[in-house]
Amino acid sequence: MKNFGRILLLFTILISCRQKEGLKENVIASPYIYVLGVAQDAGYPQINCEKECCQRVYENPENARNVVSLALIDPITKKNWIFDATPDLPMQLKMLTDEIKTPGKLPDGIFLTHAHIGHYTGLMYLGREAMNSKNEFVYAMPRMKHFLENNGPWSQLISLKNINLIKLHKDSMVTLTNTISVTPILVPHRDEYSETVGYLMQVSKKKVLFIPDINKWQKWDKNILEYIKEVDIAFLDATFFKNGEIVGRPMSEIPHPFVEESMNLFKNLSVKDKKKVYFIHFNHTNPLLIDGSDAEKTVLKNGFNVAKQGMRISL
Repeated sequence: MKNFGRILLLFTILISCRQKEGLKENVIASPYIYVLGVAQDAGYPQINCEKECCQRVYENPENARNVVSLALIDPITKKNWIFDATPDLPMQLKMLTDEIKTPGKLPDGIFLTHAHIGHYTGLMYLGREAMNSKNEFVYAMPRMKHFLENNGPWSQLISLKNINLIKLHKDSMVTLTNTISVTPILVPHRDEYSETVGYLMQVSKKKVLFIPDINKWQKWDKNILEYIKEVDIAFLDATFFKNGEIVGRPMSEIPHPFVEESMNLFKNLSVKDKKKVYFIHFNHTNPLLIDGSDAEKTVLKNGFNVAKQGMRISL
């Protein structure tokens, strides 16, 4: 009887392990979002920053974070796409290829949001000085496309056929597979060199909204509350947690929606809709970069989420 008990225990453990393996397989068997970075354009730590917020990274490098980028991975077709080409592109492509277990494979396309340094300058790594890629699909809005075509060094990427620019149009859907499409949505922002877009990704019946940069929600001609209700996941601009976060500079010059403002605007959403919101794109001063901070606890207490580098969200 004693041996029978041991055999039964081993059998139970084996079944449990097989069940866990099955659950893991189910998670990666359908398309999902993989978060490649969460920091504002200049990264974390930020250049020339000697403040306490950056010292914690110098002392503990594991606290560093990549600039905001998302990967949309489809294990069914074995395709993937990334949103924005950041200065951290080399590390982010390594994250992506490790994730899909295909070393050296470039994404099947790169979707750009706008021409600020954190969102397109990673394209330089596709050039002849680096990997010398061949006709990598890069999706861009008309002004963004014109900017790349008419300004070096970006124009050289085109002339050498490192990249193949695909023109996007606002609110016009791009079909990527039988079940996946992407639609660019114009948003108000500092548009010195290009327009700025967010993206609506549709995977079968699931929808993901990605707006890493926008001016105040009230400046938009669309209703963010209605978008949140419509989608399943919403990655939203959270550059600053609150007013006064930047000392010695009027924050009206950088009019992102503060997280405190967004939470107040979203406060009457249902519990279900609040859980769709993932704040992202954190300036180096934003305490949401610190796991377990009071700011993070406040966001979670109010029913929202904080995007984390390396996070996977099944669709």
